[in-house]
Amino acid sequence: MELFFTDYPGTIWLGGKTLIMLGAVSSILLPFFCTEPYQPEAEVLGRGFGEDILWWSLCVLVDWLNTALTLGHRESSNQVCAVRPLVSLFWKTPDDALCLKIVEVASVLTQDGQGVRERLTFDPGDLSNCMQGQAWVGKLAKAFRNSTRQEVGSIRFHDDSLQGDHSQSFAGLPGGRIRQDCCEPHGHVGEVLQEGPDDWVLSFDAYLEDEVPDKSQGNYRIRRYKIYFYLEDDTIQVNEPELKNSGMPQGTSIRRQRISLPPPDEDQFYTVHHFNINIDIIFYGRTFKIYDCDTFTKNFLKKIGVKLNPPGQCPEDPYMKIRRETLDCMKPLRPYESFDTLKQFLEYDRKVLRFFCLWDDSATLFGDRRELILHYFLSDDTIEVKEVMPHNSGRDAMSLFLQRRKLPKYGPPGVCQPGQVTDRTVLNIYGGLKENRVDGYLLDKYKLGKLDQEFYKDSDLFIGATINVWGRKVLLCDCDEFTKTYYKTKYGIENFTSIPCKAPPLPKIERKFPPYTGFGSEEDSLRSCIGLVPTPHQRDFKKFMEKDSYGNISNTLRFFAKLITHKCADVDRMFVISYFLSDDTISVFEPIERNSGITGGKFLKRIRVKKPGQEVFKSELSEYIKAEELYIGATVNVNGYLFLLLNADEYTLNYMETNSDMFPMSSIELILQKLKEEESKSREIKQVFTAADCKHTKMVDYNTFRDIIMSLTVGKLIDHELITLARHYRVPKDPCPDMSVLMAQAHEQLKKNTFENFESLISTCVYQDREKKKVLPSKDIRRLCKSFRLPLSDDLLGSILSGFEDSEKQINYESFFCALNWRINPMPELEATLYTKERCEDEWLGMPSPIPVKYINYMRLLKDVFGLEEE
Repeated sequence: MELFFTDYPGTIWLGGKTLIMLGAVSSILLPFFCTEPYQPEAEVLGRGFGEDILWWSLCVLVDWLNTALTLGHRESSNQVCAVRPLVSLFWKTPDDALCLKIVEVASVLTQDGQGVRERLTFDPGDLSNCMQGQAWVGKLAKAFRNSTRQEVGSIRFHDDSLQGDHSQSFAGLPGGRIRQDCCEPHGHVGEVLQEGPDDWVLSFDAYLEDEVPDKSQGNYRIRRYKIYFYLEDDTIQVNEPELKNSGMPQGTSIRRQRISLPPPDEDQFYTVHHFNINIDIIFYGRTFKIYDCDTFTKNFLKKIGVKLNPPGQCPEDPYMKIRRETLDCMKPLRPYESFDTLKQFLEYDRKVLRFFCLWDDSATLFGDRRELILHYFLSDDTIEVKEVMPHNSGRDAMSLFLQRRKLPKYGPPGVCQPGQVTDRTVLNIYGGLKENRVDGYLLDKYKLGKLDQEFYKDSDLFIGATINVWGRKVLLCDCDEFTKTYYKTKYGIENFTSIPCKAPPLPKIERKFPPYTGFGSEEDSLRSCIGLVPTPHQRDFKKFMEKDSYGNISNTLRFFAKLITHKCADVDRMFVISYFLSDDTISVFEPIERNSGITGGKFLKRIRVKKPGQEVFKSELSEYIKAEELYIGATVNVNGYLFLLLNADEYTLNYMETNSDMFPMSSIELILQKLKEEESKSREIKQVFTAADCKHTKMVDYNTFRDIIMSLTVGKLIDHELITLARHYRVPKDPCPDMSVLMAQAHEQLKKNTFENFESLISTCVYQDREKKKVLPSKDIRRLCKSFRLPLSDDLLGSILSGFEDSEKQINYESFFCALNWRINPMPELEATLYTKERCEDEWLGMPSPIPVKYINYMRLLKDVFGLEEE
């Protein structure tokens, strides 16, 4: 059961139901004393007749309670009986427990010897006595609430009009308890709650002058505070509201506690009667000036009889004033120009035009042509330039040639000062000569003295345009595909012909070296002129690895030559000239001839041979004989000796025909082209060849062929070209050698190795011949020969096996091995070729035949050259 009092006298809240105690009494008394109805909406502090009756009714009711308690104070049962008529006004059937609780509360209030009537006797016109009486009634309600926690059932009134929820009727009345916010004490803002006065909080606005020495902004600071007084226990809390950028610690300044009065009354504490508006109050030596309070606090102080002073004003903090004025001056005033770039940014963000540029700085000292890449950012019309650094350029690698910024079309003669180029023109405002003057700024709508600059836009950039990059003329040479698409879509440009930005080749500066001194080789002497520290000459290692001899490939051109001289003793001397393709060296060897009177052997060691007619002591390197200058019929000067090249070996002729681009004398196409020039003599040529072919075999020997071609071409073909033509149309030889010669070679090899294990070979073949046909496949015979280590080469063994094969590639193994048995079937020995005893790497074993081919098919030649068919 909870009992509360509101601002209307005698209004009691009981268990969530309103019991208007004095209203019930007034409903009986008002018809006798009042001629006009009572108005509940009238103000409490008014002097109306209804209010006087209400206060008088309260006095009568309290006196009745006091008299009942006084008459029955000796026995509790008599006290309950005395209180029961009073309680029956509010409850239909009051119980003894409720009446006993009321008696106990009244006893507590009368322990100090003063009766309830003395406490509540007051003049209704005296506001102070009125408030004091109401405070005592509130204490009565609090004591009754604390002592009674039981729930009283349904509340019934004698008059049904008094029933119902009247919470909305008292929601806006002063004195109601306000639900506090989570960070504020009771009684500030929020919803009205119907609780007791112990939860009420008084709120005062105060300020404090805080001295700040040695500061240019002022000697003191004004700090604002909130002082909260809790009526429940007379505790005080002081909070300083947080102020942005104040530079001081703020928040709770004094925690909730009871605060003693300043000396000499430090043994007493502050109460509600010490507070008022526009007074100074001292907490722990600090003087707070209260200049205002909230509405609830004002109403409460008025009700308890405190005469409120007029509210004051909080002075302005000088530092915050200066700061606010400074901030106000920093903001541009109207008229204000807005630059809306958000649309452009949202539309063209991450879209960049790219141009490939050229800056030709070759006209300056140590300048050159430099390739650049220009990036134009469509989102904000800024330009960025990067430089393409070639390898070994000698320049430091920089990330950017020009940082991203807007590029002016006309570069100023000097660098602009900070703030000279801005979007808005701002005027300085003079603050006067006062001590704390404040300088401000103002937007100049007339833009006096503004430096106008034109910046490059996307419309100014195209292939072939020259832009000014801070005094550097940059030519736009090309662009990427996105840039081409952008200009084609927006501006309709179709021509994107690029301009070559590569620098022309630099003129080759001819270096002049001193002439050859004669010491060492020319290459070694030249190395001493190229660097301070001479290094050895490096030969062409790649050419050496590609053209060096390996296996059966010698990469050596050998020619048979004779010495051209007028000395009778040297006319018949023959030589072999070898040209090594790996290092362009030449060696000359003379075959030894018995009883010639000439020693023979090495005539010239392997060296490079200079061409004749060159100056010895000169600055340039000498020229040497090359492979292209050697061919049959050519005259070669080797250190003053003239050699006529008469013939070449088979490898040399094949190599020259294979590489006909290097050796035009071996190109069959060029030779046939020369013969086609004699097309007018085609009939005559055919008749001559037919007359020379008496047997009509369509071929003639080499000498006849040479005489006919030479007579008809009249010196247009040289010997090497004639040999190439004869080799191309030659009649091939029989590829199958004589079996007797092959068997003689095989017997010779078997004799040298004393191989006689033929019976075992035949026995093995008989074992593998399952069908007893006395034949085995050729591959099985070859495998058995290899397994028995038959001392014959693969080529020789393959040639002999091919001679014994039948149509099904089967071999009669008995006849094959019997033919190889050199003891049973001996063969006549081959005539050994006489070789000279002296041999070296340059020796040519055997003289080449002066006739390169035996027979030539002239009909094929006539068909290819003149298109003549056989009749």
